[in-house]
Amino acid sequence: MVNTLPQPEVKPGIKAPAKETVLTPRFYTTDFEAAASLDLSAQEKELQAMLAEMRADYNRHHFVRDEEFEQSWEHIDGEARRAFIEYLERSCISEFSGFLLFKELSRKLKQRSPLLAEIFQLMARDEARHAGFLNKAMGDFKLSLDLGEVTKVRTYTFFPLEWVLYTVYLSEKIGYWRYIIIYHHLQKHSEHQFYPIFRKFESWCQDENRHGDIFKALLRSQPQLWNNWRSRLWSRFFLLSVFATHTLTVHERASFYHLLGLEPTEFDQQVVRNTNETAGRAFPVMLNTEHPHFFPRLQNCSNYNLKIAEISRSSSNKVVKFIRKLPLITAILWNLLLVYLIKPIDTEVLRGTVR
Repeated sequence: MVNTLPQPEVKPGIKAPAKETVLTPRFYTTDFEAAASLDLSAQEKELQAMLAEMRADYNRHHFVRDEEFEQSWEHIDGEARRAFIEYLERSCISEFSGFLLFKELSRKLKQRSPLLAEIFQLMARDEARHAGFLNKAMGDFKLSLDLGEVTKVRTYTFFPLEWVLYTVYLSEKIGYWRYIIIYHHLQKHSEHQFYPIFRKFESWCQDENRHGDIFKALLRSQPQLWNNWRSRLWSRFFLLSVFATHTLTVHERASFYHLLGLEPTEFDQQVVRNTNETAGRAFPVMLNTEHPHFFPRLQNCSNYNLKIAEISRSSSNKVVKFIRKLPLITAILWNLLLVYLIKPIDTEVLRGTVR
């Protein structure tokens, strides 16, 4: 279920939010009653330990704009400027989406599940810091997002709680791998370190990792999410959905990764492989990324998506555009189905073994 509200009025210096598409970050709501009713006993010890870490707030002094930011950034111009602002906006909206969901979960669970309520409150704190830091970075380029206004006009999508647990876990873990890979790459290739926000990624990604571990504990506390055939099918579906979205968006924004000195396809595959391996610690299955057709079929989807984007930018009328896009959309869905049907790896069988 979605709720679509009117578009915002754009003010001077305020960036109009990018048009929402299937691939843009979304705002979510969920079944708060189901969240309040979760039996956490199987993972309560782990959750209490992570709550203690959150209370310690190791990154409380990390998100500070130091002297490196106090300079003109007019030399970043043209396509580089556009690509970087687009990256900052997408990242800011993604982090702000997490803030809104966690804040509402905390508010709704305060009376029924104090442990979860405090965890979500502290996770919301982290996400708000991330979003604010990214928005201030946009300010260096004389633009920013009116996040208060965005909350009023953005589309909110309802996800059942089970879907939220799967997808947020994956989004936090894939965020961790994206941040840490970029950070280590730039440590080795400082000539591509064109803006100081990337120096913050090492500590930043630890927030993402900790959030993912919390959702792993929530998943493992609910046997119905990992011990039956339905959970195996859903795990495959969400893994593929997140990986396909990543592949398509990385190649849509290839110019940004070239700015960092990264080859987009190599970066995408490294992130997907690492996230898939990490997900095997929480999910009952992980995808077989080493299958010879896995990445080629995802690359096919990316190529078709780039052609769809070209059609969208053309001067043809909407009907003609739709007719031209339809076979490409069909081809993407067909390739995704073929990837989904690749036999997955049973991680429950491997659990407890050294991999």
